[in-house]
Amino acid sequence: MAAEPAPPEGSKPLSGLLSGIAQATYYGAAGITEELLRGQLYPEAAPEEFRALLAKLTAALKSVASADMDLNQLEAFLTAQTKKQGGITAEQAAVIAKFWKSHRTKIRESLINQSRWDNTLRNVNWRVDLKSQSRHVDQINNPVAIVEMELGKNGKESDFLCLEFDEARVNQMLKKLSEIEESISTLTQTT
Repeated sequence: MAAEPAPPEGSKPLSGLLSGIAQATYYGAAGITEELLRGQLYPEAAPEEFRALLAKLTAALKSVASADMDLNQLEAFLTAQTKKQGGITAEQAAVIAKFWKSHRTKIRESLINQSRWDNTLRNVNWRVDLKSQSRHVDQINNPVAIVEMELGKNGKESDFLCLEFDEARVNQMLKKLSEIEESISTLTQTT
């Protein structure tokens, strides 16, 4: 196994490398490449040595981020990684811990945003009205539920959706919701 590049001037390059990994992996910075990071942070390192360090730190950061580790979990994980054959050093563990403490919230928000599908529900309003006009006289003064939803994509304008349900449809939906609630209750009692 190739020797790791020695970090010049302490942990600054290591911290910079973690920032670069986070920029490329979680914040969508397309211009951050392996060559750029090596040239800026570890210019003396051989490409294969730097690639090994980059892979090791990327894997560690991905493990920490995907589990959204709290400080106790982080400490246990990093301790295990330092004891593992070919794992990280104690200095690297300290830099990862410091980096995670300051970047946890931002990385978590980025992961949540990346995992969302196109539309998100931004707002819901509902009300029950009585129909005052209809083509059929027997439908006047019948209650209807009106649901207004605002659907939006990140950074884009919202779309509005308005749904109207008559009394029979509302009762059907309430019955179905009740069945779902009962089945969930049954499942939670058996586990």
